Amino acid sequence: MTVGLVSLGCAKNAADLEVRVGRLLAEGWTLAPNPDRCDTLIVNTCAFIASARDEAEREIRRALALKRKGQVKRVVVAGCYPERYPERAARFPGVDGWEGVPKKFDCQRVPGLRLSGKAYAYLKIAEGCAHRCAYCAIPAIRGGYRSRPLRAILKEARDFVRTGVKELNLIAQDPMLYGVDLKHGTGNSKLQTLNSKLETLNSKLETPNLVTLLKALDRMRGDFRVRVLYSYPSEITDEFLEWMRTSPRAVKYVDVPLQHTDPAILKAMARGTAVKATQTAAARIRAAVPGVTLRTTVMTGFPGETADAFARLLADVKRMAFDHLGVFAYSPEEGTAAAKLEGRPPAKVAERRALKVMAVQKKIWAKKAKAMLGKEFPALVVAPGRARLESQAPDVDGVVRLAGGGEHAPVGAFVTVRLTAVRGYDFIGEPRIES
Repeated sequence: MTVGLVSLGCAKNAADLEVRVGRLLAEGWTLAPNPDRCDTLIVNTCAFIASARDEAEREIRRALALKRKGQVKRVVVAGCYPERYPERAARFPGVDGWEGVPKKFDCQRVPGLRLSGKAYAYLKIAEGCAHRCAYCAIPAIRGGYRSRPLRAILKEARDFVRTGVKELNLIAQDPMLYGVDLKHGTGNSKLQTLNSKLETLNSKLETPNLVTLLKALDRMRGDFRVRVLYSYPSEITDEFLEWMRTSPRAVKYVDVPLQHTDPAILKAMARGTAVKATQTAAARIRAAVPGVTLRTTVMTGFPGETADAFARLLADVKRMAFDHLGVFAYSPEEGTAAAKLEGRPPAKVAERRALKVMAVQKKIWAKKAKAMLGKEFPALVVAPGRARLESQAPDVDGVVRLAGGGEHAPVGAFVTVRLTAVRGYDFIGEPRIES
């Protein structure tokens, strides 16, 4: 039996698919070389915003067309779309199965498939979200925050490293909160008493947090580095920044989505507790971790965004000068608190503002990229002729296109590259292989 894959959406969604398909491979299935010709085609979907839903529905219809032609026998739709819209199954009567998001972690994950390739992997450490940002539907789709057991994470990490992975990318809706839900003895008074006595004798029984996990990864054997993706601004601790500054495995890269910088808009977004942290995030992180790369995401056109509020956002984007930045125009999502708010700028205004933010960021990027030319940096070869610097996260930032014989550098090797040119958000670089 062969299985074909179409994966949409974020890395967290792809990690779920790796678990599903890893189990199928362990049961004797084989991966179809062409997903358009297979016994079962899995369409792994996103449903975060309207464009993601539209893309999911197009892929479902395309899969059903392949089934009608006899090129695939079964179609299974998985992920966020069937989780959020189970009633829409009636729109696609030819679909053979609907599978939402996992309700609990598969602690016995079978590492048999890596959609990311040989060089790097996504290591999912938690599911769901503890925040209730007014614009976001993720808590309704993914549920509350649930940390994965530390032991299971470390086992999977060891398996990844054993098979040649050189970069572990820790992912969750909010990695900074790892362990917040893990309480010793919850719901069992006898166990609480026992754990209380043990904790008195051994402080190592403290509830694990993100830095506990990171330090455990540090102690693992192997030649690899660790990148943490996504950081809510008010949850970045001094302890985490100290780990990033001192750990030889740490990738000095922080993705801290601010969404906005105007206090009134942040409060309307239900991110009011992060106002101060948002204003000081870039300066604080740079002071604590010299040489760090910063990425952020901002939103334009949120309800209540006046011309003055947007002007403040634009000024802060210039001031903070993030290395990488993504921007999108707000669109209301059904079931979210923001969908009921008044004062939303017209869509065309939101889109024009997004373009203005991107224009400012392009100038910032051009200046930073020019300053890197002629210098050498460590990089990881992630595909034939392609490598990533520590300052380039997978899927969201650019790559280094390898020249001067670099196309022969083995995938999974660490190389040193001298950057010679910029092409959009990519670099051209000449490598010398280190290991």
